[in-house]
Amino acid sequence: MNEPLRIARVLSRLNLGGPARQVLAADPLLVARGHAVRILTGTPRPGEGDLFEEARARGLDVVRVPDLRRAPALLGDLRARRFLRRALREFAPDVVHTHAAKAGALGRRAAAGLGAARVHTFHGHVLEGYFPAPLSSALVRLERRLARETERIVAVSHATAEDLLRLGIAREEQIVVVPPGIELERLLAIPLTAPARRHGALRAQLGCSEGTRLVGVVGRLAAVKRPEWALDVLALLAQRMPELQIVFVGDGELRALLERRIRALPDGLARRAHMIGAVMDMEPVLRDLDCVLGCSRSEGLPVALIEAAAAGLPAVATRVGGVGEIVAEERTGYLGENPDELAYGLATVFERPETAPAMGQRARLRAQARHGAEQLADNLERLYRAAREASRVRSVAR
Repeated sequence: MNEPLRIARVLSRLNLGGPARQVLAADPLLVARGHAVRILTGTPRPGEGDLFEEARARGLDVVRVPDLRRAPALLGDLRARRFLRRALREFAPDVVHTHAAKAGALGRRAAAGLGAARVHTFHGHVLEGYFPAPLSSALVRLERRLARETERIVAVSHATAEDLLRLGIAREEQIVVVPPGIELERLLAIPLTAPARRHGALRAQLGCSEGTRLVGVVGRLAAVKRPEWALDVLALLAQRMPELQIVFVGDGELRALLERRIRALPDGLARRAHMIGAVMDMEPVLRDLDCVLGCSRSEGLPVALIEAAAAGLPAVATRVGGVGEIVAEERTGYLGENPDELAYGLATVFERPETAPAMGQRARLRAQARHGAEQLADNLERLYRAAREASRVRSVAR
């Protein structure tokens, strides 16, 4: 029988985003299988939500790391790295699993020389087309150096894995694709057709009628998510679809900008764009939506689209990263390159209402087969054992 493992997870924050949702889905299962798991996490930004107490309520061993934040801060980063070094030495993990750039750099360096296998997940990346060229080149060089001492590099989608190979971040034998997994049960139970699926609370909150075509833009209000495109899409369809309304579900640094842009819209259009902030429980929200819209310029494989699929909703999204691995063109939704193409996709969904339940059903089957919590826990367990064996082989070779 395989021996239990000691697993340390390092994340910059347990906000309402995908990495934290996956921790809450998989780690209780890993603990139930006999593994010791400790989560070392920093502090989210205001408005991002914080799942720290939720993780504790589920019996997980969670430690707040002072000064560990997503934004760069030289002195804070040094203090966070020292804290992580002490915490990892005390916990003595077999595997240290870091997530995203900041926690990945600090956590892997803190784990150096402790004898633990190192695993790092790219939930997407900002290595090209995001920062000025000199900074992007510096980030690529840093990730290449870190990868040399990392047993396994995890990509959440095949598209992300291809990017990592193309950029020379890691060797092919190091890279493993582990799709996101979340708790799906409540979403899978949502009926596929209205009015049975409706919860009603969101529509009542927004003052929407039963005939409103309500589209959700779910996720952080950040530049990489490009939420302002959703307003462009709304404007493009305003006359063609007078029943169309959009709701932003999330928070972030672009909230004030979006609020100003909404106020600047013609009065009749401004009333059709809503913001409700970050939401902990997405099930009642997804019940009241007719479709989800994703406008990101860069993605790994977004959990928001997995949730929508499990809830039986068609999706319209930009063709970036691993989005095409969850949204199947013309089968579960539509993909586009710009607001015009996204508007065409939304119009097609709503002008062919008889196809929406079938799209939702196909989306649900794909999510159920690939993105459940059990699947993620199984994948992680195999990954950690393989990483530990690779670490032992590396130690002998030295």
